[in-house]
Amino acid sequence: MAGRRTDTRERIQRVALELFAEQGYEGSSLREIAERLEVTKAALYYHFRTKEDIVTSLLEDWGAALDDLLARETRPEALLTEYAGLVERRFGPVIGLVQRNATALKAIAAGAGLADRMLRLHDLLRGGSDTPEASLRARLALVAVQLAGAEDGPETPPDVALAVGLDILSPGRNADT
Repeated sequence: MAGRRTDTRERIQRVALELFAEQGYEGSSLREIAERLEVTKAALYYHFRTKEDIVTSLLEDWGAALDDLLARETRPEALLTEYAGLVERRFGPVIGLVQRNATALKAIAAGAGLADRMLRLHDLLRGGSDTPEASLRARLALVAVQLAGAEDGPETPPDVALAVGLDILSPGRNADT
């Protein structure tokens, strides 16, 4: 039964993300999410009482994935590669939601603790260097990966975003090719 509940939760998250992308966070309602899912609002309430609860769950999932990644990997290039995979497979739409609705979601995002995790990721991407250049390279590499996963316009292929991010992170890594 737990598997079914998880499947339903993920389905609600996916449909809510689609609706938020189409209409914006503030322009979407629980009623519309329930209608698109073809369930009653009561059935939706069983899993999530509010839109905020849905967004919180998405951000908590992203945070848990970051915690797992940060516990497993510390080498900058491998870390960026793994993070790019997370963005591509699941969290690009969540990142896009937060970027497009920053004002409306500010308090929810702050409560999810993502800022501390992203700072830890940034620190590890610097590869032990405290120079301004290393810090900027780490930030830009993250931006390359995240923007490609969250963009609304012509899509940048994930492998291109990762290659650019890795080049920014480690200048000269392809000098021999």
